[in-house]
Formats: sequence, structure tokens, C-alpha cells
Amino acid sequence: MVLDKLQQIWLTFWDALSEKVGGGRIFKGFLSFVVIYLFIAAAVGIYWSWEPDSIEVQAISTESPVTGVGTTGALVGVVQTLLEKPGGYLSNDRTPPGVWLDNMHNWEFGVLVQARDMARAMRKDFSRSQSQSTEDTDLASAEPMLNFNNNSWLFPSTEAEYKKALTGLNSYYARLQDPQQQDAQFYARADNLNNWLGDVSTRLGSLSQRLSASVGQKRLNTDLAGDESAQQSTSSDQDIEIKTSWFELDDVFYEARGTSWALIQLLKGIEQDFGPALDKKNARVSLLQIVRELESTQGAIWSPMILNGNEFGFLANHSLVMASYISRANAAIIDLRELLSQG
Repeated sequence: MVLDKLQQIWLTFWDALSEKVGGGRIFKGFLSFVVIYLFIAAAVGIYWSWEPDSIEVQAISTESPVTGVGTTGALVGVVQTLLEKPGGYLSNDRTPPGVWLDNMHNWEFGVLVQARDMARAMRKDFSRSQSQSTEDTDLASAEPMLNFNNNSWLFPSTEAEYKKALTGLNSYYARLQDPQQQDAQFYARADNLNNWLGDVSTRLGSLSQRLSASVGQKRLNTDLAGDESAQQSTSSDQDIEIKTSWFELDDVFYEARGTSWALIQLLKGIEQDFGPALDKKNARVSLLQIVRELESTQGAIWSPMILNGNEFGFLANHSLVMASYISRANAAIIDLRELLSQG
């Protein structure tokens, strides 16, 4: 009965619209095509918005794992997932449904930033024994390609450049496991790991601040704290009002989700490669705790939108919950870095 009523209203609307615009059957056919297209695009968009599951890092060879296989395999898997997940890479789409999926765009950006940081760390530290040693050729070509504009549609497209980067990473990955290719190395030292963790801590600290600013805060300016002779370019107010725009709340939230997802994969690879260094400092459990904190950020979102209630208000504030997990993971990373720094 209800469906019949709705169908009757729909047909009445069609007829009235057709008479007003003119065109009769042609107009009805065109409008029907548009409605069907938008309906299908919306359904496909929902499917494309599903975030990928964790990846399994597997070595190319079946022999005992080579040092560096875990971290490199995780990076390869992260970049490959970015390109081959449902819908592929969406941030540079110009047509529905990809152009609508801004939450997935921000998730992709969070993943991409971590892939870029790891590629830089591998090129600068992990693959080099000393500051004067030669950098790996595959990593030297792959790292700048990952830093290509993440929103380029054509000439060249973002996907094309990232696929070239993936080719370089796969080449290094294969050479790393080939005993005949002694020029491909991965040095799992505590100082190398500490340098990369420093970059991770900086990223998470920034995300935590942006997430916490969802409710707006007045903060004291601590930019020069700890050094009485410190100076800055221009003077700043002592009290700073910080608030993330309402329109950017979900953007920051999903960027944090993507960042956390990528870090989970990379830290699992790190555990495999840096096991002896971590065990020497009795720090493996600290790394596992970081992974556990980050896994908490990947819980299912039951709300149709990211809510922004007050700290103790009636509605939830998803950004503050995410900030809590990110801050705890960052605190654990700071503790782990201190352990690695000890002699």
C-alpha cells in the first residue's frame, strides 16, 4: 500500500516535471538515467568507503626471513593497498562516486604520509651503514615518486607515479632476499629505529592536538619554554585560542584513522626486523603496546557521522576519543625511544 502510494506520487512528479520542461519521453528517459546512475554511484561509493583489513607480510622466499623483509614487505603492502583497495586510489577522482568520498580521501592521505616517512627513513637510514655510504638506487627513485602530488588527475596521474614507486620498492624487496645481490642491505640498528620513531612521534603529536581542538581550547604559549635564551621570528600571544573548524572535524578524524592503520602494519614489520635490538633493551613489549593502542583506533564507527559533543556533554565526541588513543600511543613511543637511547 505504501509502495503504491509512493509510486503514484513519483509518477505524478514525473508528469508535472515533463510538462514544465518539455521533451516528454526524451526528458523522462534522460532524467531516469541520471537517477539510476546516481543511485548506483551511491551504492558503489558505500562499498568503496570500507576501510581495508590488516595486511599479511610474507617474504618472497620460503627460507628463513632476511633482515629488512618485514619492514620492506609492510611498506610494499601499504602502498599496494593504497592503490588496489576497492575503488583504487580515490583522492584524485573527478567523477561520482569517488569525488564524494572525502572521508576516504583523508584516510588515504594519512596512509600516504606514513608511507612517505618510511620510504624516506629506508632511503636515508635503514639501507645505509654510514652517513658517507651510497644510497640504494631503487629507494632513491621510489622515495621522490611517493612525494608526488596526491591529487593529480592527468599528465601524469598520481596513480602512475605511485605505481612507479611501488615498482622500485618491489625491486629492492626482491634484491634484499637474493644472496647474490649484496648491494641491497637493511641495517636494523637501534639508532636507525629511534630516528624513524621520532618522525612518527611528531606526526602523532600533531594529530592529537588537531583532534583535541575539536571542542576549542585556550592554551598557554609554550613555544619557547625550557630555554630562556630562545627566540622566534615574530612574537605570539601568551594565550592562544585553538579550535578545529566544524567542517574539518571528520577530515582530521579519518586522517588519524589512516595514519594509525598504516602504522600498525609498519610496526609489525619493525617488530620482525628489529627483534634482537628490542629484546636487548627488553623493549619488545613496549612496541606491542603501541600497536595495541593504535588498533583501538580502528574500531567500527556506528554513528552515521562524526559527532562533536562537548567534553562532558550529552553527545559523544569522536575526535576526543581518537585523540586519547593517539596520545597514549605517542606516549608509549616516547618511552620506547628513551629505552632505545640507553646504552
